Amino acid sequence: MRSSRSGRVQGARLERVKASRQFAEGRFRNTAPEISVLQGNPLPLVGEFFFGDAQRTPPGPLPVLDPRAAWTRPVETGFRVTWLGHSTLLLELDGARILTDPVWGERASPMSFVGPKRFHAAPASLASLPPLDAVLVSHDHYDHLCRSTIHALAAMGVPFITALGVGAHLEAFGVAPERITELDWGEEATVGPVRFTATPAQHFSGRGVGRRNQTLWASWVLTSARRRVFFSGDTGLTPEFEEIGRKHGPFDLVMLEVGAFHPRWGTIHLGPENALKAHAMLGGGALLPVHWGTFDLALHAWDEPAETLVRLAEAQGARLLTPRLGEVIEPSRVEGLTPWWRDIRAP
Repeated sequence: MRSSRSGRVQGARLERVKASRQFAEGRFRNTAPEISVLQGNPLPLVGEFFFGDAQRTPPGPLPVLDPRAAWTRPVETGFRVTWLGHSTLLLELDGARILTDPVWGERASPMSFVGPKRFHAAPASLASLPPLDAVLVSHDHYDHLCRSTIHALAAMGVPFITALGVGAHLEAFGVAPERITELDWGEEATVGPVRFTATPAQHFSGRGVGRRNQTLWASWVLTSARRRVFFSGDTGLTPEFEEIGRKHGPFDLVMLEVGAFHPRWGTIHLGPENALKAHAMLGGGALLPVHWGTFDLALHAWDEPAETLVRLAEAQGARLLTPRLGEVIEPSRVEGLTPWWRDIRAP
């Protein structure tokens, strides 16, 4: 396979992309007809951006725990999770360690001096991570695929699992092609004791002008001998979650994005209300919300995703896990939630 330094899909990789059922007329597409994320008059959005009164950044420092000591201890139940911010998690699953959507960069942006900036430092450095068995990249947006982070991970020689076409970016960022596995929806790959299955999502892709939907986006099912977990990546609500639940569930843990939502782009991000609908469609299980608490990517208050999710989940009886940043948890041993964001105060 060949890829340019800019990460354009070409050569044998492009031929595989063209063979996908999701690829038509030069672009990947959702199963349902795509709806413009900025349909209608954009002026109200501009006014909300500049004059809205939402507290979009935390008023004080966030509590960030150091997970390194906990990582040295045995995983007593066989399944352990560390939320490292946004959609980055370290999953320790029956002896395998998988890192999802790793972003250690200061900004979710193609530029180092402008764009959404982190609310908090990463709980641990890349160098302090325990040995990894695989890195999972759900799609190519900047808040999920970070060039500097991938460059550092590439030097560690770890395998990467990702969606069709995204491997072009990974190669451009320094990952050896033999360490990249790209999957279409419904395809599987196994690394150690864990089977990765790419499943449908309702989103879009692109990292530059004219590059929209040149690579695929996916949700993911991870299966070991004793565990099944679901990772949403970025997605809107889709009926396909019911089929995913029937075919691959029940799940020990469901990780769903809840942040960066707005009615204008409600078809390609879940938000708290639709996250709970998706959770029910997938068959339930413990729910860990991700894609919030690290970057300002929308117009809502920084803690609104979590606060709204807690309120709705309580009414619906859903079991939530809300670990602090860097907190190492074994999901089956967690009772009750930790609303840590309510303790953030201005200095």
